Amino acid sequence: MKRTLGVCYYPEHWPEPQWAEDAARMAALGLTWVRVGEFAWSRLEPTPGKLEFDWLDRAIETLGRAGLKVVLGTPTATPPRWMLDRHPDMLAHDREGRPRGFGSRRHYDFAHEGYRAECARIVQLLARRYGKNAHVAAWQTDNEYACHGTVLSYSPAALKAFRNWLAQRYQSPEALNRAWGNVFWSMEYAGFDDVGLPNLTVTEANPAHVMAFRHFASDMVVEFNRVQTEIIRRHSPYPIAHNYMGQITDFDHFAVGADLDIASWDAYPLGFLSDRLSASPEHKRRFVRQGDPDFQAFHHDLYRAVGRGRWWIMEQQPGPVNWAPWNPDPLPGMARLWAWEAFAHGAEAVCYFRWRQAPFAQEQMHAGLLRPDSVAAPAYGEAAQVARELAMMPDQNTTRAEVGLVFDYASAWAWETQPQGRDFSYFRLVFETYRALRRLGLNIDILPPDCADLSAYKLVLAPGVATLSDGFLTALTRHKGLSLLGPRTNAKTADFAIPVPLPPNLPGLAATVARVESLPPDVAVDLPLGGTFCHWREKVETTAKVVETTADSWPALIRADGLHYLAGWLDEAGFARILDALCLEAGLETEHLPEGLRRRDSATHRFQFNYNSFAVEWHGREIPAAGVDWQPL
Repeated sequence: MKRTLGVCYYPEHWPEPQWAEDAARMAALGLTWVRVGEFAWSRLEPTPGKLEFDWLDRAIETLGRAGLKVVLGTPTATPPRWMLDRHPDMLAHDREGRPRGFGSRRHYDFAHEGYRAECARIVQLLARRYGKNAHVAAWQTDNEYACHGTVLSYSPAALKAFRNWLAQRYQSPEALNRAWGNVFWSMEYAGFDDVGLPNLTVTEANPAHVMAFRHFASDMVVEFNRVQTEIIRRHSPYPIAHNYMGQITDFDHFAVGADLDIASWDAYPLGFLSDRLSASPEHKRRFVRQGDPDFQAFHHDLYRAVGRGRWWIMEQQPGPVNWAPWNPDPLPGMARLWAWEAFAHGAEAVCYFRWRQAPFAQEQMHAGLLRPDSVAAPAYGEAAQVARELAMMPDQNTTRAEVGLVFDYASAWAWETQPQGRDFSYFRLVFETYRALRRLGLNIDILPPDCADLSAYKLVLAPGVATLSDGFLTALTRHKGLSLLGPRTNAKTADFAIPVPLPPNLPGLAATVARVESLPPDVAVDLPLGGTFCHWREKVETTAKVVETTADSWPALIRADGLHYLAGWLDEAGFARILDALCLEAGLETEHLPEGLRRRDSATHRFQFNYNSFAVEWHGREIPAAGVDWQPL
């Protein structure tokens, strides 16, 4: 498939005579895609029932005449002010029970039936009008589900929907009481209408109650999205995407992705490094203008899995953003590097956000390809360079990796609900596993938690999956390669109780986690062969083969045939050593890459990405600072 570039554009922000000039410049730059419309509801319907689509008709026609393809966004992330008069109870409520007000965006509750109906109405109007438009070639539903903490709502609408969800799931209050263990602290309910939301309790709510609410909240996002996709499919043959975000686990992206054709995500490497990544101050200083060397790649591989092979970047950072604690300017070359790294991981399109920096409102400090005065910003030239290089390169189809890494959204909810240690983070555990694999120069496929076929992988890793699915367990028993599970694997039932037999209860592995401990940041358990357990350690009783022990003589790594169980959270040195040994046994080619240098193989080329602010020499080739190098395979 041909790899292409695009941009996000807001014709409603600019004088109409400027549109044709903008479109011509986009085409001359080498762009293919233009996303429009996702925040335009107040201009499409300024008052209830008064529809003004003519301006969007002209904007799409102007872009199309320039040879550009349009991604049309549904405007449901930004309901207009009059919507609150029609549905005053549509607002989400925060954990303290306070309604979240109008004046920015995402001011709706996913569970509100009236707002869902309004969304269905506007989406149907758009789909009928543009579903077969020659210039509209793709759709985007809403915008950044979960942004600004909007999945978990404690509103009256959410309460009503949650009670109905519980009744369908458990069928009787007696079954719910048994599943949740409500005999503890006299929490038993006589009816579903007695069940509240798990907020404002005196101390922590029942974790089973919290987990049920997390599953419910995720299901509301899935249902909300499905309302739109079903309408669009009735009227349009074009593929449908949603733009996910980085390090967001509030809802199950795999479940939403099942109703989409393309998974896309919004990549802001410098904002993520400053705002979201758990890393040392030294690490953040080193990569302050480049972004973390593994964070973008992790999400590329994750969303390739969510999209079942089809994925885009819908928003790519071109310069400083406006929303992080600090917003540095990318090093020259990074807008090019980030795009090429996405293509090496199989992206079909990379779309920069945005065309022109807005001189007004909340995002006026967010850079674009153009400055507010329409002069080219630094990333403009880098985008042009990528476009020229794409024209000269063969299509960068991805290749299947030989290492699979499981990622499970429900496990993120589980360990947020009951972390047992203040710094325990499921995302961080999986990400550090991914980083250790990347430092060995490996290609990695992210796998969903219900993956039923592991036969393609020489090595499979599944750290911290709270409840292993039957399908995955069956696939594990059939797997001929090596696998590494743990810590904290299979530690809860589906209703968030400790299972008996005790964890990990893995097929063919005679092992029992007798006790667990979370470790403060200044405490570690040494591994005599090198490295430590940090954050989390399990004391395992086993008759399986003990590969190595901790310094205090507890099993650290055990195995039965190719199945390995890791009884703790490894530090960087421990990960490198143990993964190196497993890869050697599995027949995987590895190399220890210099800090900040990463590689990725496409179907035709080996790419090297230098995230450092200085040049790196590797295998006789000098890779420039913030630079990309590639060679045919």
